[in-house]
Order: sequence, then C-alpha cells, then structure tokens
Amino acid sequence: MMAVMRSMTLRWRLAALSAGLTFVVLCAFAVVIGQTTASRIRSDFRQEMNQAVDNLLSRRQLPTEVRDGKATIPESIVSTYAAPNQAVIRVLLQSGGELATTDNAPNFERLGLPPNKSGQVGGYRVVTRSATLSINGSDPSAFGLPVYVQYARKTAPTEASVHQVRLFLLFGVLFGTGLALGAALMLSRRALAPITRLTATARDIARTGDPNRTVPVPDTDDEVAELARTFDEMLQALETSREEREAVLARQRQFVADASHELRTPLTAVLANLELLADVLDGERGEAARAALRSTQRMRRLVADLLLLARADAKREVPHEPTDLGHVLVDVASELGPVAGGHDLSLDVRPAIVDGARDELHRMALNLIQNAFQHTPDGTHVHASVQQVADRVRLVVEDDGPGVPDELHDEVFDRFVRAEGDRGGSVGLGLSIVRAVARSHGGDVVLDAPADGGARFIVTLPAAPHEAPPAEDPSAVVPAAPATAR
Repeated sequence: MMAVMRSMTLRWRLAALSAGLTFVVLCAFAVVIGQTTASRIRSDFRQEMNQAVDNLLSRRQLPTEVRDGKATIPESIVSTYAAPNQAVIRVLLQSGGELATTDNAPNFERLGLPPNKSGQVGGYRVVTRSATLSINGSDPSAFGLPVYVQYARKTAPTEASVHQVRLFLLFGVLFGTGLALGAALMLSRRALAPITRLTATARDIARTGDPNRTVPVPDTDDEVAELARTFDEMLQALETSREEREAVLARQRQFVADASHELRTPLTAVLANLELLADVLDGERGEAARAALRSTQRMRRLVADLLLLARADAKREVPHEPTDLGHVLVDVASELGPVAGGHDLSLDVRPAIVDGARDELHRMALNLIQNAFQHTPDGTHVHASVQQVADRVRLVVEDDGPGVPDELHDEVFDRFVRAEGDRGGSVGLGLSIVRAVARSHGGDVVLDAPADGGARFIVTLPAAPHEAPPAEDPSAVVPAAPATAR
C-alpha cells in the first residue's frame, strides 16, 4: 500500500487521503444510522403486531360460531386484522389442539414454537396471547373458553425494508466518497497550481541553463508563496555567483593569455643567447648552457600551449585557410623522426583539405604522436593516418603499447592529467590542446581502445567542401607512405 502511495503524484495522494477519510467517516455514520433505522423498523413492526393483537382480543369474539364441530373465524375479523398485513391468526385450546385458523397459517408448534410462547420462527413473527372467548355469542364469563391466540406476520417485508435502507446507505457512502475524491482533486489541482508553475519554470531553467529568470510568486501569504520567494532568491544568488565566476574566469584567461604573450619575447631572446653560449662554451660551462637551453625550450613550448588554450577558452580564432592535413602530418613526422627513439613510426597519408590554422593543426598532430612516444616503451609501433570519408577528415594515431588505463578514459583530455609511465616529463596539456584545436575547427577527438590492445586517438574535422578530392579515383590517392623512424 505504501509503495502504491509513493508512486502516486502529490495531487492524487492528497485526494486519496481526503477520500479515504471521508469514506471512514461516512462508513461510521452509515453503520450508526443503519443500525438505528433497522432497530426502529423492527420495533415499529413489533409494535404494530402488539397493537393489532390488543385490538383483536378486545372484541372477545374469536371464534363466534361453531357448527358441526368446526370453529371458524369470522370474515370481518380476517378482513380487518389479517388480510391488510398478510397476517395469519390461529386459535389454540389451552388444553391442547387447534380450534380455528385462517387460510395458509402454518403450524408453529411443528416449527418449534410452543403454543404459549411468542417469538420468530419459519419466517414469521408470532405474538401469542391467552384469552377467554365466547362461543356462538354466549357470555364469556359464564361459558368462556380458555384459548391461546397466535397472531403472526411474515418478517420478509420488514427485512426487505432494512436491506433497502442498508443498500441506500451503501450507495450513499460510495457516492459521497466519489464526490469527495472529485472535489479533492479539483481543490488540490487549484492549490498545487503555483507549485506546478514553479516546477515548469525550474524545468525550463534546467533545460536552458539560464538562471536569469524569475518564478511566479502567488499573491497569497502561505507556504507555497514562501517557497516561490525562496526559490526566486536562490536563482538570483546563483545568477550573481555565475556572473562573478565568469568574471573571475575571464580575468584568469586574460591574464594567462597576456602573460603567455608577454613571455614569448624575452624567451626568444634568452633562447638566442643560450644557443650562442651552447655553441661557444666547452666543458662544464657548455653543458650548463645546453641544459639551460633545453629547459628554456621546454618553457617556450609550455608558454605556447598556455597561449593556445587561453585563446581557445576566450573563443578567439586565428585566421583559417584551406590546409592539407596530410601534408601537416608529414611535416610533423619529419620533425619528430630524430626524437622517435626506439619507436617505429609509420604513416598512411592521403589528400585531405580542411579549413583551419596550419600552426594549430601542426600542434594537434605533434601532440598526438608525442603522446604515443611518451607513454609507450621502446619498440612500440606508432601508426598515423589521414583520410577523407565523405565530408569528414579523419586523423588517426594509434599504437600497440599498453593502452590508456580504464580509470583515465573519462578524463584523459582534461588539463594537467598525467598517466603513470610518462616517459617525456609532460605537464599534462598535450591532449587538452588536441581537443581544444579539434573543437575550434568544428570537430572533436575521441579515444578508442582496440581489441588487440594499445590506444587509438581519432580526430574528426569537417572537410573543406571547395577543396574536397574525389573519393573513389585511385589516381588521386597518394600512396601510403611508410615513414619508419628509429
């Protein structure tokens, strides 16, 4: 029962509780009224019988005639006291035996009722009285005959009346309960209308993500109005908090972009001087200069990464132009070939023109292949391919290494996330930049786990329609270029 109530709406629960309470009250009322009415009907029935017997015996004329040894009850008595109520009259000798009776009167003695007793038997209510009656008009005081007079009426009509009363009360209870249910539904609907509007507003805010809304506040001073006002205040606080957070984030992005941009110039000068020192110094001084040069180069890459991410966060786009992503991948492979270490790098490059910024696309492909080098042991095969499928260009970089741990699948593209076994000392921005570049070019990147192990990163970008090459012409396909680097 509780499970059913919990599955119902608040409106129906309120209506059901109201109808249930009404049903209990009406049932108690019906039981009291039914019992009282039934007792009154039966009491009136018994009183009518007693009154009829009293009136009958006051005449002292039962029977009035005895002919040929057979006593009869006069027709006037029958029509007055018996026929209107479908009653029967029996006159019994107190010494034993039946003296006279009306038609169809049952023998109550055989049904178990003694001649001198009153009671209910065989569907009849029997009232028995003792009397001294005259015979053939004689004086009862001188020639009276002691008898028992039994006056009986069927109880079925009375019980039918009781049943009708009970049936009427039952229908009254059901009708009253149904009426209470309907009224409760209408009242609860009207009472809960402000909550319904409040729910619709909240659902709309959840759908649009815009808390800069106001909720309808009822013009009453009740709990619902208080809830609406509290919810409205909460939305205003959320909007204020969101605006403050957006302002803080905007300032942070602007700071990162400005700092990264300002750091590029002094870093370029430092790099130039360190390169000069690394060339002219020998021994420990030269080694120190070369170590400083490597650290500065790493710092320059980090500053470039931060500048790229800040530009992506600020929705700033560099000018785009038709760019062959296959040529970009070949340039990246040439750049990384000397630092591939013990990895095998192979390419499958086909013409694929996208509308994008070449430097950002270069950084995206570079990060994908560097990520494969950094997180796989020597001897791992890394394969990169570019091809156009319909109106989409796919850049795929896959390896047969240990793969990405399951716990990192959902956050591998987040910033500053580093997996165990990172052999390159990265700061965890590489894949974040890949996703930022892919999305800024209208595409995206996903991580796939091949069935035979390893990791596969798939970047999908929209192809430049005005430069799309034929899809099925073999002469237009650049042969697969196995660029193996060791």
